[in-house]
Amino acid sequence: MANILVVDDELGIRDLLSEILNDEGHSVDLAEDATQARAARAVHAYDLVLLDIWMPDTDGVSLLKEWAMAGMLTMPVIMMSGHATIDTAVEATRIGAFAFLEKPITLQKLLKSVEQGLARKAMQPALLPSALPSPVLDLAEVPAILPASVVLISGTEAGPHPHQGFDLDRPLREARDGFEKAYFEFHLAREGGSMTRVAEKTGLERTHLYRKLRQLGVDLGRGKRN
Repeated sequence: MANILVVDDELGIRDLLSEILNDEGHSVDLAEDATQARAARAVHAYDLVLLDIWMPDTDGVSLLKEWAMAGMLTMPVIMMSGHATIDTAVEATRIGAFAFLEKPITLQKLLKSVEQGLARKAMQPALLPSALPSPVLDLAEVPAILPASVVLISGTEAGPHPHQGFDLDRPLREARDGFEKAYFEFHLAREGGSMTRVAEKTGLERTHLYRKLRQLGVDLGRGKRN
């Protein structure tokens, strides 16, 4: 059983996440804004925090930064948002966020990210905050559409082939587009061109996936030919 803090200004989301996590055997505390979250974190050393980005008093990224600067970021923090941009995700990851979940949050993604976040926590039981490794944001670890998938979730699922190289001297947007195209081409080839399976693997809706592939100029027939 883990001690988990859920921070979200929407009552319905707090209640839903609390119910799911309690059913999984976890102990859950709830906070509706950053003020309550600060008070809860000052009293308890949580195993994991689910933190909403957009809140009425202080946004989640700012709160994350506060905890990091105060040496209180000793637990994995999973950011939640329905409107996050890649810039927001990059900033939160740089500060120390473990993962991103898009709202509405699916049960499968929630349980997977919580499980892997707790596994990460269990691997570092004896480390002091100052000894924790700094978060590393590698372009090869960033999903094509960050808000639509879990970020920095460890696992055995394959990513782009190791020989794929990216010119890191390019502007960020160009480098990101290059990675995104390689990312989708890899999944298309692995799934034999099946858009349904690629959508499931990447966590995107089919219409969003088609639009993204056209935007990147991905050859939709490549996977079937391969």
